[in-house]
Amino acid sequence: MHIDSQAGQYAFEAELLASSILHVSNGIKPVSVKSSAVIGVGTMGVGIAVTFVDAGIPTKLLDASSNLLERGVDRVRDHYRRCVERGRISYSEMTERLSLITGITNYDDLRDVDIVVEAVFEEMDMKKEVFSRLDQSCGPDTILATNTSTLDIDEIAAATTRPEHVAGMHFFSPAHVMRLVEIVRGRQTSLDTVATVLKLVQTIRKIGVVVGVCDGFVGNRMLHSFLREAFFLLGEGATPEQIDKVMVKFGFSMGPFAVADLAGLDVGLRIRKRHNQIRPLHLQWPVIGDKVCEIGRLGQKTNAGWYDYESGSRTPIHSPVVRDLIENYSKELGINRCAISDNEILERCLYLMINEGANIIEEKIALRPSDIDVIWLNGYKFPRSRGGPMFLADKMGLENVYAGIVKYRDVHGARWEPSLLLKVLSESNRKFSDLNIV
Repeated sequence: MHIDSQAGQYAFEAELLASSILHVSNGIKPVSVKSSAVIGVGTMGVGIAVTFVDAGIPTKLLDASSNLLERGVDRVRDHYRRCVERGRISYSEMTERLSLITGITNYDDLRDVDIVVEAVFEEMDMKKEVFSRLDQSCGPDTILATNTSTLDIDEIAAATTRPEHVAGMHFFSPAHVMRLVEIVRGRQTSLDTVATVLKLVQTIRKIGVVVGVCDGFVGNRMLHSFLREAFFLLGEGATPEQIDKVMVKFGFSMGPFAVADLAGLDVGLRIRKRHNQIRPLHLQWPVIGDKVCEIGRLGQKTNAGWYDYESGSRTPIHSPVVRDLIENYSKELGINRCAISDNEILERCLYLMINEGANIIEEKIALRPSDIDVIWLNGYKFPRSRGGPMFLADKMGLENVYAGIVKYRDVHGARWEPSLLLKVLSESNRKFSDLNIV
């Protein structure tokens, strides 16, 4: 069988398997969610609200600021107007969906909803304050979910008296378009809660993958390993254009630096600063990304990030400013820049991602390797013809991947320490697919 058809069939079966998390307890019965609320009216909050409304679920949209709330509700209205203009829905369908949205500013109006999804700024103190207020205002059986992409669900749950009803629902942006939701089960999250959230995710026609608690969960934890190595490559001699070109040729629709410009470089800056405060030295980020932000280059929204952008355009243009900044950064570190082959770039980005995936399986953050592939295929647009990073590793041969990681560890040090699980599998001639429990 050709790898493309193998990968396609594998991806289909992996997505079905991801929904079978509750095989461990057949007595669990999920509750049907008939009403919802979303806290926060930014891009994610509005997208999540639209997702619920599209599935026919009445939704309250809350923000403490009446001005911000009105803007958020207007964004929902604008979204549906555009859908009518493009012929995706009829005018009557727009009217019906808009009737399901209610803007509120008072937490006490949440008492009768089945689930609340928090989508405020990615700061722990702010999220804990929101959850404390939700705990006081919502009914005793209301599920409290957070859309955090990296933060500790258990710490958020500790701000409530109902940690068994707290879970993560990590939507991917734009939330009303992207199919994936990472469902994060905290240490005290009940199986009833997990089952209900998983059923809700299926109701809103998305793919849910249940994961455990760690920094970045599954997808972003692996993404950070990939991006951190890309930063190291910049310091050694690669350019944003070369790295992006390599990853697009591999099959991604965009390279990592173009994606970062689209998302906004200040988002990554906050994550890196937090990581560098708590991580050991060998797992800290190179500061090259910080230097780009420090000169006001925050991505497409400032028409300048890793690339330059003409006003109103999303087409990346080579930036002499960034070129000089990177070269000066290398000089500051005493690094003699040299040519780095496309093959080395691809290996170093993919191998570290696979190694982190193996650590995630070993730590039981993901139930099975195929769940990791589902996350990467649907949340990060990993090329479907490649099947996902863990499927790809099996195809490459784990003994080859392990040998490559050891090779780079001998050159680059501790950040390349191979996963114990990867070592064991490669030495016993086994595959990640052998761990895909049903």
